[in-house]
Amino acid sequence: MSMFCYQCSEAAKNIACTTRGVCGKDDKVAKLEDMLVYNLKGLAYWTKLAREKGVTDEEADLFLLEGLFSTITNVNFDPQRFVEYNNKAIDLRNRMKDLAVSKGANANAPYDAATWKPERTEADYLAKAAAASILAEENEDIRSLKELLTYGLKGIAAYADHAYVLKFKSEEIFKFTEDALVETLRKDITVNELISLVLKAGEIAVKTMELLDRANTSTYGKPEITQVFTGLVDGPGILVSGHDLLDLEELLKQTEGKGVNIYTHGEMLPAHAYPELKKYKHLIGNFGTAWYNQREEFEQFNGAILFTTNCIVPPKDSYKDRVFTTELVGWPGIKHIPNATNGKMKDFSPVIQKAIECGGLKAKDGKKITIGFAHDQVMALADKVIDAVNKGAIKRFVVMAGCDGRAKEREYYTDVAKNLPKDTVILTAGCAKYRYNMLDLGDIGGIPRVLDAGQCNDSYSLAYIALKLKEAFGLDDINKLPISYDIAWYEQKAVCVLLALLYLGVKGIRLGPVLPAFLSPNVAKVLVENFNIKPISSVKEDIEAMMAGK
Repeated sequence: MSMFCYQCSEAAKNIACTTRGVCGKDDKVAKLEDMLVYNLKGLAYWTKLAREKGVTDEEADLFLLEGLFSTITNVNFDPQRFVEYNNKAIDLRNRMKDLAVSKGANANAPYDAATWKPERTEADYLAKAAAASILAEENEDIRSLKELLTYGLKGIAAYADHAYVLKFKSEEIFKFTEDALVETLRKDITVNELISLVLKAGEIAVKTMELLDRANTSTYGKPEITQVFTGLVDGPGILVSGHDLLDLEELLKQTEGKGVNIYTHGEMLPAHAYPELKKYKHLIGNFGTAWYNQREEFEQFNGAILFTTNCIVPPKDSYKDRVFTTELVGWPGIKHIPNATNGKMKDFSPVIQKAIECGGLKAKDGKKITIGFAHDQVMALADKVIDAVNKGAIKRFVVMAGCDGRAKEREYYTDVAKNLPKDTVILTAGCAKYRYNMLDLGDIGGIPRVLDAGQCNDSYSLAYIALKLKEAFGLDDINKLPISYDIAWYEQKAVCVLLALLYLGVKGIRLGPVLPAFLSPNVAKVLVENFNIKPISSVKEDIEAMMAGK
């Protein structure tokens, strides 16, 4: 095989991509990503030892997060950037080794990832890639659990990095990331030890999402119920994709008064609900839907396009010259906006200039969709919601959060939304909502039947709401609530959310459109037996089961 990758739901034949990723990544990028994770484990080894000796290094801590984040599906496809990341991992590893040893740590390490000396070239990293391959771990169940843990860590890293750019950080997250990465190097680790680490990752995932929620709301205010326009207005425009609210804020500041309008795409839709972002009058609305539709939607958008985080797919030549990336996002030949230094804002002037050069957009009608149902807004409606449940007006809540994707099987989620009884309410977060957020599903006594909490990281809001409802109804078990979980997954942040739900004790989750390819039969059996995780079935069967509390 020229590569082996099964970290997302699009793994070829639900086994693995072995020649080229369905996402668009080639075997070179796949191997360089494997090498980066390998070198991050070596960095984690010495960073962990240094921490135990009382020495920390924030640059090393942060790079562990950024490095993991860069390997999430659809973040970076640029091989040169991955060579640079691997080189930085080696530089930091060597620095942390020197720090640890200076404080009395043993200079000899038992793991190759912590000791090997590369020539720091692309060819050198590619030649070493077999040692870093997923298949280097021969035991199928150990391999499965190590990858489940690693993918959970990638999601944690993404959310922790988003919080960090807003100046919110946690030593506990740094430490767990280091500890868990080092544990994946062990050849003698047991299944039970790995299961414990996976569940611990769920606990850290909850804390990370809470940290990011605090970072977002402290910086931009608590989300408000907001109607968002989905059309276009005349004039130059920039379309912003991804999850990074700070990038959007800085772009809004730099375009204010310049006659350039800003639109969101995909996971950036929830930005419109934050008071400190929605105050900008030139934040016009949301254009387009989920990430996988960008190749068609970006052709229709005659303006500049900015990717702030993951979800880039192979761009078409028809709009490639209008695309810009920033942060960890990369595509060969695409113009990249570098991070600023000395606390200054990034320079988005090339993006703004391109928008002006494009000559502007033509007005296009669009309906308005309602967003902003994060935990504070839903709790403000708590008395109304509880009364509706007690009176039987609301029979059940269905959490349909997570990721969207291009697979035809995902039409299941649209059909579930259409066919759920009128006395059900859908709780959603993440781009999964694009399967049904334009449907006219009505309301129940003024409570909309689709409550959109925000981005995938805002799944924390859904967990918070469930825990508060458990408390309000005086229940001793979250699973006694009239809530069913019908979750769509695509990439590793969704794995992180899943682990968070498992840590909170949620059982009976339906997971689709397919169960992860990285779950070995034995590991899948453990999840089924302990958490009653199940695959999706037919729309009719699943709705009947959910309404019966099964």
